[in-house]
Amino acid sequence: MARNTRSKDWGFPRWRGYGSSFDAAPVRLCDRAGCDQKGDCPAPKSPNSPDRWYFCQSHAAEYNQGWNYFEGLDKEEAAQREAEERGEASGYRQAAWAEWGGSGDGTRSRDELRALEVLGLDPDADFDAVKKAWRARAKEVHPDVRPGDKAAAEQFQKLQVSYEVLRAAEERREWKG
Repeated sequence: MARNTRSKDWGFPRWRGYGSSFDAAPVRLCDRAGCDQKGDCPAPKSPNSPDRWYFCQSHAAEYNQGWNYFEGLDKEEAAQREAEERGEASGYRQAAWAEWGGSGDGTRSRDELRALEVLGLDPDADFDAVKKAWRARAKEVHPDVRPGDKAAAEQFQKLQVSYEVLRAAEERREWKG
C-alpha cells in the first residue's frame, strides 16, 4: 500500500493558493477554423459591435490588417472616438519615455508633425535638419529681405512658430534623457 506524503507547500508562505488544485486550466482556443493555438487576442466581429472573436496572435494580425476602425463614421465622430481612445490609452505614452521608438514612428505629436510639414521635412528628421531647413527658409521670407510683403511675413511667422514647437520638443527630449 502506497504511503501518503505531505505536500511540498506545507510551510509559510503557501506557494499555491488555498483551494487550488492540480487540474488543467481552461484555455480558449483561436476562433479561426483549424487553429489549435491559444486565442487571447480579442477582435470585434463587426464595426461598433461589442461581440468579439478571440484569435491567436498571428490570426489577429491577419484579421486586423484590413480593418478600418473609423469605417462608417463622419469626421467629427471619428475625431471624438480618437480623443476618447487617447484619453483611455494615455498610459502607453511611456513608450516614448522608454525610447522604444525614434522620431517618426509615433513619438512625435501632431503639432510637431505639422511643424515639420511647414518646414518641408520628413517626420523622422533630426533637429540639425530642422535648424538647417528653418534657417534656409527663414532667409527667403524674412521681413528685412522682403519689406512690405504680407504673404512673406505670414510665412515667416509660420516658420518661427514651427521652429519654436520643434525646439521645445527637442529640449523636452534632451531633458528626459
